[in-house]
Amino acid sequence: MATTNLTLLTVHAHPDDESSKGAATVAKLRDMGIRSVLVTCTGGEEGDINNPAMDLPHVRENLTQIRRDELDKAVKIIGYEKLYLLGYRDSGMPGKPSNSRPDCFAQAPLEEAGDKLIEIIRKEKPQVMVTYHEDQSGYPHPDHLKVHDISIYAFDRCGDPNYKPALGNPHWIAKLYYSAWSTSRAKAFHQKFLELGLESPFSDERLNRPGNDHEITTRINVRGYHKIRKGALLAHATQIDPTSHFWFGLPDDVSEELWPYEDYILARPVLSDAESRERFEEDLFAGVQNK
Repeated sequence: MATTNLTLLTVHAHPDDESSKGAATVAKLRDMGIRSVLVTCTGGEEGDINNPAMDLPHVRENLTQIRRDELDKAVKIIGYEKLYLLGYRDSGMPGKPSNSRPDCFAQAPLEEAGDKLIEIIRKEKPQVMVTYHEDQSGYPHPDHLKVHDISIYAFDRCGDPNYKPALGNPHWIAKLYYSAWSTSRAKAFHQKFLELGLESPFSDERLNRPGNDHEITTRINVRGYHKIRKGALLAHATQIDPTSHFWFGLPDDVSEELWPYEDYILARPVLSDAESRERFEEDLFAGVQNK
């Protein structure tokens, strides 16, 4: 394994998001000698227990600690070198009373939460950051929207020597990406379920959603890392049902061969129209110097 001075920083809303979005990419980077740092903004306190086998009184009573333990396990499986907890409470799904709790992430002042992220950036000095798209129409969770907001706030200020020097020495990030769930991927899986005579877990609404496919700039080949992503997902035993048709309905080898990629949108710097018409970028660190 080669050793580099490159660092990736990813920003996620809840425990389990790091496993469902980009886990295989991080594992591949680890094997290339590139370190990755995870920022998790909430503790996932409002999460449902989606695995019937874990829906037990003692689990419900200790969900916050259990989800933290699950996160630690997933972080180790994926290969993140460092985990930072931003310390906010899960805001819950849109319209829930928990959205209004003063300690929830959705209610956190943008400057306060953004400064916490800036301090981490200036300490870890990543060249690349991955966060969420501003368009969360498919899953408009308040915490996912807030992740986008604080990420842009921090990206725009972390390298400014005049912005709050007490947060650390300035550090500019070279590239900012949004993780993407391709509608093309959903359609490919849907067709494979039907070909195999299986019921597809993908709804017509999901298959017909416009999505962000036209914005995807970067497609990372993570063939060989499917098992890492699956192991990380299963580490979140309260959130992921091992019998889930959505996550595990196809045989592992079929899933990996069908779509051996994780997709991203390069948000900063923005590609020109001419560049965006070229083949997909295949490396998050393309064009970044290894200093």
